Amino acid sequence: MQTILGANGIISTEIAKALPAFTSSIRLVSRHPKKVNSTDEIVSADLLNASQTMEAVKGSDIVYLAAGLPYNRKVWQQQWPVVMQNVINACKEHQAKLVFFDNVYMYGPVAGTMSEETPYNATSKKGITRAQIANMLLEAMKDGSLSGMICRAPEFYGPRNTLSGVNAMVFDNIRKGKKLQWLINDQVKRTYIYTPDAGKATALLGNTPAAYGQTWHLPCTDEPVNGKEFIALTSELYGKPLRYSVLNTFMVKLAGLFIPFVKETVELLYQYEQDYKFSSDKFKKQFPDFQVTSYRQGITEIIAEIKHS
Repeated sequence: MQTILGANGIISTEIAKALPAFTSSIRLVSRHPKKVNSTDEIVSADLLNASQTMEAVKGSDIVYLAAGLPYNRKVWQQQWPVVMQNVINACKEHQAKLVFFDNVYMYGPVAGTMSEETPYNATSKKGITRAQIANMLLEAMKDGSLSGMICRAPEFYGPRNTLSGVNAMVFDNIRKGKKLQWLINDQVKRTYIYTPDAGKATALLGNTPAAYGQTWHLPCTDEPVNGKEFIALTSELYGKPLRYSVLNTFMVKLAGLFIPFVKETVELLYQYEQDYKFSSDKFKKQFPDFQVTSYRQGITEIIAEIKHS
């Protein structure tokens, strides 16, 4: 049995789509889970509840923690440590391996390129919380009480219900017929991961025994891109020029006074003020046959979905 905690989210869904290549026994767990594959078992549970989490993990060989919490620093500070401890305890009790899907907030501002060896240097409250829960798992792995791994990804872009800054500013605005937007500086280069790739790679790692006990950066295309390049490619593939505006720091902070979600992004604006590059060389060396989706292919698939929606 392979169990996904935090079902219904985009990454959980992509992991569920990838898992039938490895197992026919898949369990999806959330407060209101829905099947992805016809044979999925669904279990309703609140990961903040220790006993419900314990029961949800029971019988699992591999557990994927890919849950999302409301994008609020106070909620993260209060709830993420509870969720992580409940999941660690349940996996220890039932001798299940734990695969944690993580982000890059704990690194903080990075000069150069992020790798699995990059030290945690969070400057944001969300980043401090992510460092805390990652360290909880690393400690359990280190003392030998749990077999686990961390799968880390930069910002997403992708089809369907992908929630990310680039999806919100670019693809969602195309759907709405609105002018596109970009944050802070359209010359800064960043690395993005295509959500189906993230799900497939996480499932692959979870089913690779030698991958446990390590942190893995999930596979991205080789070259980071800046906003101008990303939107130019999107315009080319969409078939007409797409106008956009760049929101400077003052504009973002001003909008944050009225829009709670924008307010929560202000502490992370360092990601848009300088190049923010992410290396997945370790994964690519270990899995040379894994097909990483190019920006051209990924954007083409998203646009095709938009035009047929």
